[in-house]
Parts: sequence; C-alpha cells; structure tokens
Amino acid sequence: MARRTSLVNLNQISDINMTPLMDLTFILLITFIITFPLIEQGIAINLPKGKAADMMESQTRSISLNLDQQLYLDDVPVSEEELLAQMTRIGIDDPNTTIYVRADRKLPYGDVVAIMKILHDANITKMALVTEADQ
Repeated sequence: MARRTSLVNLNQISDINMTPLMDLTFILLITFIITFPLIEQGIAINLPKGKAADMMESQTRSISLNLDQQLYLDDVPVSEEELLAQMTRIGIDDPNTTIYVRADRKLPYGDVVAIMKILHDANITKMALVTEADQ
C-alpha cells in the first residue's frame, strides 16, 4: 500500500510567535511602574506639607531622618560622625552642592536642628528642607 501524502509537501512555519514577547514586555512594564516610586523615594518618611518651589536637579545630595532616628545619606545608612565627615569633604571639594534634608513630620524639632548643625559645622551653605506639596 502506498502513502497518500508525501514528506516533501509539508509547509514550514516561518513566522515568529510574538505573544510570549509581548507578555514579557507587559510584565516588565508593570514591574517598572510598581517599583519606580519606591526607587525614587527610597526611605519611607512622612514629610510635612507646605508650599515650596520645585527642586532643581543639579549637584545635590540628600539626608533623610526617619521616625526611628535612622540617618541616611543618599539612601545609605550612616552615623552622625560619618555624616559629619562626608559633609565636611563635600563642603571642601564641592561647595556648590545643595543638600536636601528630608525628615519625618513627627520628629522633634531638635532632631532636625542637629542635622542642620552638622551641615553648619561642615560649612555647607546651600541646603533645603524637603516638604510635600500642598494639595
């Protein structure tokens, strides 16, 4: 008995299935949308509300103090002594650097003043207190 179909007449599929690629792209987009706000803020701080000008993105560094009295320099935990040493170096090497101070609204005023004293001792002349925009 002879074969009814020949092996030569089989058609090859020559196009790429785009569905898995689109699924992967969509998942990456969703992941980026969810994690970007966390990357941007870094440290969870409940900032006070107030009217202020927009922050300019030039030479800047950020000091954060959360409610647990943890001190951060650009999202890296530091002690007060390390912060003073780094701020002194910045004050000498690049005096045009602006330091943004982010502190939780429930912190005592004295804790924020302690950070300001560190900046004053390091001869930092440009600084700003970061607040949330008024709605």
